[in-house]
Amino acid sequence: MTCPLAQRDGLEARIVTSAVFFAVGTGLILHVRRALLRELRQIRKVAGAAQSVLLRPLPPRIDGLSVAAAQLSADRGANIGGDLYEVIATEHGVRIVMGDVRGHGLGALATVAAVLGSFREAVHDELELAGVLRRLERALARHLRERARAEHPSAGLDPDCPVAEEFVTVLLLEIRDDGEVYALNCGHPAPYRLGAGRVEPLTGAEPLPPLGPFPLPAELTATRCGRLVPDEALFLHTDGVDDARDTHGRFFPLPATLAEAVRTQPLSPQAVLRAVFTRLLRHTGGRPADDVAVLILRNDRDRVPTQQGHSAAHQVTRAQGL
Repeated sequence: MTCPLAQRDGLEARIVTSAVFFAVGTGLILHVRRALLRELRQIRKVAGAAQSVLLRPLPPRIDGLSVAAAQLSADRGANIGGDLYEVIATEHGVRIVMGDVRGHGLGALATVAAVLGSFREAVHDELELAGVLRRLERALARHLRERARAEHPSAGLDPDCPVAEEFVTVLLLEIRDDGEVYALNCGHPAPYRLGAGRVEPLTGAEPLPPLGPFPLPAELTATRCGRLVPDEALFLHTDGVDDARDTHGRFFPLPATLAEAVRTQPLSPQAVLRAVFTRLLRHTGGRPADDVAVLILRNDRDRVPTQQGHSAAHQVTRAQGL
């Protein structure tokens, strides 16, 4: 309005005036766009760092076990979602958790943090695997109460409150020094035992209900699932693998994919992981509808002790996450 050219009525003046406003407007739009992109990159960088601390990368070897793990969030822009896993060597044996929080994306991160934080402390303190699971149950209940008060203060502890419907499926495993495997399963998909050309479900007792909706039974005992001998592996996964569908609605053929992957010997956790994710992404067209997490552990111990019961105490220094 203050431009002298804008006060003239000639065609040339109008063209020049329009060009000036167009240039200024384009410059402002580009400046705002660059600022927004810088802010978005910074937010993603901070979120990625926080998520890496929460679901930290696992070292390739833990107490004689080769480890390979990966996860994929169904939400674009999120590195992790509602799936969780951790492997920790303790004086009681190597203890593993694989879990799946109801829902996916950034909204499930707080629940993942509560469960993983409790697990990382409890595995060192609790003598029995059942004690670890009870600690996870208490941590989840406390988290959901606090979340309900924060998100729905008027609902209080009303069972109809949306937070009261949250739950987590959890699989706890303990691999002792002699290779004996013990498990507690709260509504999670059963793992597979992988051998030379062999794929079989890891059998055990009937699974318990997921953590959250129902209390754990008063009597809680880990189930013995046999021995993981050298060169055998365990394949753990979340239901995002089993439930993945292609464009025709067909489920992902996980057992067949594993059977094909173990034909190559020696069995490599990284090769199995790569084969499963490659075929899964091809099956879903690169867009899985749910979060996906896979964890593979192979027994690389040269000698399997013959003693039964709890493993002998040993000192383990964990590798740092990348």
